Amino acid sequence: MNSNISINGKSYRQPERPVVVVCIDGGDPEYLHQFLAEGTVPNIQRFVEEGYSTVAMGSMPSFTCPNNMSIITGTPVAKHGISGNYYLDTNTWQPVVMTGPELLRGETILAGFADSGAKVVTITAKDKLRRQLGKGLDVSQGHVSFSSEFADRCMLAENGIENVLEYVGMPKPDMYSMELSLFVLEAGIKLLQDRRPNLMYLLLTDFVQHKWAPDHDQARQFYQALDDAFGRLANEDIVLGLIADHGMSDKSNEDDEPNVIWLQDILDAEFGEGETTVICPITDAFVAHHGALGGFVRVWTRGNVSVQAVIDRVAAIDGVDLSLDKKTACRLFELPEDREADVVVVSRKDVCIGSSAKLHDLEGLKGNRLRTHGGVSETRVPFILNRPLNAEYRQQVACSEIKSYQIFDFAINGTQ
Repeated sequence: MNSNISINGKSYRQPERPVVVVCIDGGDPEYLHQFLAEGTVPNIQRFVEEGYSTVAMGSMPSFTCPNNMSIITGTPVAKHGISGNYYLDTNTWQPVVMTGPELLRGETILAGFADSGAKVVTITAKDKLRRQLGKGLDVSQGHVSFSSEFADRCMLAENGIENVLEYVGMPKPDMYSMELSLFVLEAGIKLLQDRRPNLMYLLLTDFVQHKWAPDHDQARQFYQALDDAFGRLANEDIVLGLIADHGMSDKSNEDDEPNVIWLQDILDAEFGEGETTVICPITDAFVAHHGALGGFVRVWTRGNVSVQAVIDRVAAIDGVDLSLDKKTACRLFELPEDREADVVVVSRKDVCIGSSAKLHDLEGLKGNRLRTHGGVSETRVPFILNRPLNAEYRQQVACSEIKSYQIFDFAINGTQ
């Protein structure tokens, strides 16, 4: 392998031991605050005391796809181009799914290391991100890329591994379960022991954090299981990095009903139907735990209504934190202009935004408070390494804000 590897303008050294980064999807710092105070996550406590930990800033919007692509490329959203699950094609006025590898700009850190001769593994809970995370990764060369969701379908030609359920020794997990994430970790531990890859990225899912607050027993049980797995990973003589893609906020009222701004309905009443289009970029195939409601939406105008008129009307809505034009939003949040809307809307921490009430299925939320993400209030995430920083990176953290997408840089270049 080459001694130094340049990926998206960043130089990475050759790691002396395997580097494993785990993304705790939805891992708001409040969970660790709760469980560290209780003493129920001893391995994470050890990493905090003996390694390095801080609260980093994630990318906007604070959704899964943009942040994971930032983490896996080591770049801001403006550079890699994946700014949500959807954007609007104004030629057809149809939403475009943004989870295809062809839409990801630049190279992934995994592919860059693989091209230099390293062996890499990427395992995700949901399959929607697998192809982007595996962009440019030739699994015929000994690399592995698969998801818990389709663990029963893995093939050598597509995933670099087969018979995964038998290999891991667990049944296929349900999509709405904590086991979907735990399967990722158990598979990662097994592959680390058997193949000892140079680089590994393990992405969990945020089912638990959407469903339960930090003080709930189910959340505690999940984090204790995570902590146990993290301890077993660290015991394999690795550099372990723990990061989250976004936080999570309660956005329900005193009656346990979601605090929702139905923005498309408001704009239709103000300007007429069909004059504006609201896109909720949190939308994906698994909406039972968030109802496609988040803290960030995009608005396009067909041309008869001015952008400023939309901005002014939206800014007057109680619960809206920011109503921004495209250039301002792109400058403030480092977003790609060619995929951004005329107006970007961000809600207050306790409020979420939908399009039209008739277009959102909230049946999956019955009996649970809505907990979701997307806004500035969910950009703060834990950033933890099991090993201390070297002198160069200690100096760096003393005088600059840490971004979540620097986790691979710190794990590879910044540890002693």
